[in-house]
Amino acid sequence: MIVLVTGGGGFLGSYVVDRLRARGDEVVVPRRRDYDLTHWDDAARLFAAAEPDAVIHLAAEVGGIGANRANPGRYWYANLLMGAHVLELARRHEVAKTVIAGTVCSYPKLTPTPFEEAELWDGYPEETNAPYGVAKKAVLVGAQSYHAQYGLDVTFLLPANLYGPRDNFDLETSHVIPALVRKMLESTSQVVLWGDGTPTREFLYVDDAATAFVLALDCETGPEPINVGTGAEISIRELAETIAELTGFEGEIVWDTSMPNGQPRRRLDTSRAAEALGFEAATPLREGLARTIEWYRDGAR
Repeated sequence: MIVLVTGGGGFLGSYVVDRLRARGDEVVVPRRRDYDLTHWDDAARLFAAAEPDAVIHLAAEVGGIGANRANPGRYWYANLLMGAHVLELARRHEVAKTVIAGTVCSYPKLTPTPFEEAELWDGYPEETNAPYGVAKKAVLVGAQSYHAQYGLDVTFLLPANLYGPRDNFDLETSHVIPALVRKMLESTSQVVLWGDGTPTREFLYVDDAATAFVLALDCETGPEPINVGTGAEISIRELAETIAELTGFEGEIVWDTSMPNGQPRRRLDTSRAAEALGFEAATPLREGLARTIEWYRDGAR
């Protein structure tokens, strides 16, 4: 197939592209400098040039709590428009399969664990990343609407928090694992972390996530959202202690409780992914963390 992977030059996208090429697909990876998908004309020009059989839409503007607090308007606008443009152009070009990345940030702030897909609409997302989460929920509604009206074959995946080699380690925009790894490798005395360490998160190794997206190309799942994760959660405090052990950090961990915790808990019910995709995460967290730390140590800096 000719597969258009938006965001194919990014973190998750690079792994998806590797897997697609390994199985013999022709992959089109647009660059933002050439095609800004928030602009209709650029998006339309891309689809006309690529003539894809399938689309995996991974392009997003996203970051950690700090980045979300600094860019709520941009994150809402950019993610909403990119998703809308991809759906409309997939319809116009009669794309056989469209796979879209959602986000666990779309779930209500106080969703009981494990998160079940049916609970996605039971409340408002956690405030610090709500604009991003709401934009992705709107794209889900679009996917379901295009399936109902036009018969567009869409799979909408909700991956857990991703991590692994090639992640973004910029402390201004990174998520928690790369931020912890970098801080603990570059400091010998003290690291300051936001919140009190009690929130929990579920982390999915990026290569496992890529497996799920490629599997989705060959499955007729319908447009209902599908959680993709491990089904296991860990507190941020325990995560920080584990990364300290693996990096050899022996300094002090200070919790800045004046800063937000984010969503209190995250753990996904992954049964639908097992049934619809045949997907099960393969990489234990400790093993994935060790690989990530080794990659950063060995030349990413």
